[in-house]
Amino acid sequence: MSLSIESMHVDLAGNTVLRNVNISLPEGETVAVVGRNGAGKTTLLRSIMGLARLKSGSIRLDGRDLAKEPAYSRAAAGFGYAPEDRVIFPTLSVAQNVALPCEVQGMSRRDIAQRTEEVITAVPQLKPMLPRSGAALSGGQGKIVALARALMVGTRFVLLDEPFQGLAPVLARQYGDSLRTLRQSHPHLCVVVTESNASLLDDVQSMTLFIERGYVTASRTGEEHGQDGTYAALAI
Repeated sequence: MSLSIESMHVDLAGNTVLRNVNISLPEGETVAVVGRNGAGKTTLLRSIMGLARLKSGSIRLDGRDLAKEPAYSRAAAGFGYAPEDRVIFPTLSVAQNVALPCEVQGMSRRDIAQRTEEVITAVPQLKPMLPRSGAALSGGQGKIVALARALMVGTRFVLLDEPFQGLAPVLARQYGDSLRTLRQSHPHLCVVVTESNASLLDDVQSMTLFIERGYVTASRTGEEHGQDGTYAALAI
């Protein structure tokens, strides 16, 4: 099963940001969304999550058009989202930050504990942080916590906005290792990662979306560059 985006246009403040986007996000894929700053990467993720309104088009999953549903329905549909600015609550512990979206959905303590253990398997750096205050985290640690929190509810799709930005080399490697582990431990999970520097996602992604001036094209890992220096684009 895949998430299908059809004829999507998105305007922000009177400016067109995404133009006629037609893409499919299949289960089990790790998708890199690559483009310059301001190309529309964040808007693509926010549109999927219902945080940016579509001017036209649809976002279909299981016969539903998510574009017609409120943003909060995404978590119940199996979507997890880690925004670029992390949004860690400083007055809560890391454990409470991670559990919060599950609690909002009314999950039992037992189920939350089980989810947490599953997330720790994929993101082992999380475990020693759990008792710490959200206010005591570095920027890089906050990104690890945001990834874990997204995984708590993201049973089908996890959207990560610029997760490598500002990370020290050691943390960047650890983050990349977590993404590779996810491909093994969660084979049906679709992970979408935005990044300005495509090289940071080498050996992680199985599919790449390129955004330029609001238009989106896609290529599979291993496809050759065309003669004009661009990636061979799939007809989507």
